[in-house]
Amino acid sequence: MNTIIKSALAAAVAATGVFAAIGASAQEVTLRCQHFVSPKAGVPSRFMQPWADKVMADSGGRIKVELYPGMQLGGKPPALYDQIKDGVIDCGWALPAYTPGRFPSTEAIEQPFVTTMSAEKSSMAAWEYTQKWGQQDFKDVHLMAVHVHGQGIIHKKGDPITKLEDFEGLKLRGPSRAANGMLEAMGATTVGMPVPAFPEALSKGVVDGGVIPAEIVIPLKVHELADSHTYIGGDAPFYNTFFIWAMNKDTYASLPDDLKAVIDANSGIATSAWAGRAMDEADAQMTGVMQSTDNKFHTLSDEERARWMAVAEPQVAAWAEGMENGAEMLADAKSLMAKHNE
Repeated sequence: MNTIIKSALAAAVAATGVFAAIGASAQEVTLRCQHFVSPKAGVPSRFMQPWADKVMADSGGRIKVELYPGMQLGGKPPALYDQIKDGVIDCGWALPAYTPGRFPSTEAIEQPFVTTMSAEKSSMAAWEYTQKWGQQDFKDVHLMAVHVHGQGIIHKKGDPITKLEDFEGLKLRGPSRAANGMLEAMGATTVGMPVPAFPEALSKGVVDGGVIPAEIVIPLKVHELADSHTYIGGDAPFYNTFFIWAMNKDTYASLPDDLKAVIDANSGIATSAWAGRAMDEADAQMTGVMQSTDNKFHTLSDEERARWMAVAEPQVAAWAEGMENGAEMLADAKSLMAKHNE
């Protein structure tokens, strides 16, 4: 009997070793990737998680991607780029505008009325633009995708903004140097902050409102804090924000060639379009939820929108003049937006 028990135990131990070996070969790499919003937001739910699932499937289970929402691995949203660069995380979703002036090439894309209402098509243009102008800015990470969001909406307490004069005296949350400049030119005082901080600032009266796209309104519950929402309308947003999906360079370099090929196949212009499309789809869904409330909604008239565009023109011109190669970068950004929106 003892011999039988010992044989059974030996077989069990051997089997465990076999299963462990199979598990080890099936999953060779775990990528820890961090972002700063809810997993229910548009990009995490419609791009990051499906991307992680696809990478795992394409690699035959050898790459597992762990997603950590809401900065669960520590740090603040402005630190994300350095976390990727320094290997604190293997990959992540970062917003360059949170560190103003550090990534100058991105500001051409973020200027007022440069992108289009299609985040998917604008993100394709942004990828192509970045291949020419962003290589120096992002030389310390391995870029897998870049993208923008859809139209930005002004959310505020009280009545909606309907005309330029309504900005006077307002304190508004802004996401970037370009957006803040536009809001200030229209008469508002801006308070820069990462988007997760916006709801608390709005609830405490630190700001009267702010600008964010529809896709993040419901996850942040801004529709419960704001009373009104102003859409700019037309065919170009009055601001936009540039995002990157990137990997640590050493992490990428350490992959065997066949796994590098999996990452490469899930990077680039099509992947950038996917991230932008996630924004568009989430915008459409969240807009329906927003408009089911009793909040007030307003879309600018063509005449009023033209007034806003006139305010933007000198700001955009000043940026192009003050930035090395600024005029050429801006011209390329606009040309590529037109190309991908034909």
